[in-house]
Amino acid sequence: MVTSTLLTSPEPRVIAPAKYRVPSIDLVRGLVMLIMAIDHLRDLLHFGHPNPTDLQTTTIALFFARWITHFCAPTFVFLSGISAFLAGRKRTPDQLASFLIKRGLWLIFVEVVIISFITGVDPFFHVIVFQVIWAIGASMILLGLLVWAKAGPKVIGAIGLLIFLAHNVIDLMHNKMINTDLVWRLLLSSNGFNSFDQIGHDHALIIAYALLPWTGVMLVGYALGILYTKDALARKKTLTTIGIFLLSLFVIFRAFNIYGDPAPWSIQTSTMLSVISFLNVTKYPCSLMYLCMTLGIACLLLAYTEKVSNRFSRILIVYGNVPFFYYICHWVLAQTITIILFFSMGHQLSEAYKSPFPFSPNNFGLPLVAVFGVWLLVISLLYFPCRWFGQYKKTHRQWWLSYL
Repeated sequence: MVTSTLLTSPEPRVIAPAKYRVPSIDLVRGLVMLIMAIDHLRDLLHFGHPNPTDLQTTTIALFFARWITHFCAPTFVFLSGISAFLAGRKRTPDQLASFLIKRGLWLIFVEVVIISFITGVDPFFHVIVFQVIWAIGASMILLGLLVWAKAGPKVIGAIGLLIFLAHNVIDLMHNKMINTDLVWRLLLSSNGFNSFDQIGHDHALIIAYALLPWTGVMLVGYALGILYTKDALARKKTLTTIGIFLLSLFVIFRAFNIYGDPAPWSIQTSTMLSVISFLNVTKYPCSLMYLCMTLGIACLLLAYTEKVSNRFSRILIVYGNVPFFYYICHWVLAQTITIILFFSMGHQLSEAYKSPFPFSPNNFGLPLVAVFGVWLLVISLLYFPCRWFGQYKKTHRQWWLSYL
């Protein structure tokens, strides 16, 4: 009877063992992913679309709503480098190189096709924007090539550190080609959304993120991934030292306008405006001062959140477990809400494409406090889908999951 039962009973469902993750990395990544949505929703929904970094017109609330989002891209790229190192622990160098190159190509495809369609709401792709996903994808390809060439973490870290520290040398150069040549701007000198290149008759490319400065961040992150193979106390000490060093470098170099940012700060008409001028570092292309300020704090967060475990940290980890999934979903939801508000406020389709952001003309939008309300709605709505997908990734082994 026992034999008969065993033969006729259905086989038990085999659940794949959960993948190992570093909670502090997911926590910090989740934090910056949530903050990132503030910036995108402010771009889409803030009435009049004022420039938060223009000292002549900005307000304290507007500037710091932008400033806190400065930490997102550098931290995310830096953590991508660390994650690439950890992904290589169970792969041969050739396997890791292949994975990084293929994933990089996939991310560039996502940027050009999926993100450009979502953000532009344009099936004809009149404008393609190279944003952070492009920078991560292309940096992964370069990292993959270095791994394929059998460069070790020390060599990769040295190359990354050289780029990290020295890329602002171009600020001292007065070569017209730096600003006009497409390859130069693609690699080093693109000034964000002002970098507009006509492609054919009615298509354009915007190079928001110059590649090499971000590649330097990823390469340094990859080299520091070795910290996560060492003792937790030693790792905390090293990350703390790096964080303090970067912040000290930022304060000293910025205070005396020595080097590392093409936009020097100056004393303003009020103390607060002077503080804003000091903190108003250059993101496009990301300057050394920008990177020191943001990654200094990111390293301290990594150092001091490793043992943190509470309800808030667990919520952040839910988002940090599935950054790519969250990134795509938050753009879809943000654009959907923008279009609904656009028509509900009485605007016509003829107004939809008369501004840099579709369905966001200057006479449309919400006050800043309401934008934060929409932000809370967006991240709340995405919590349960992110939790579901995170659990799915932990218990399944399909090959395509490593690309999401």
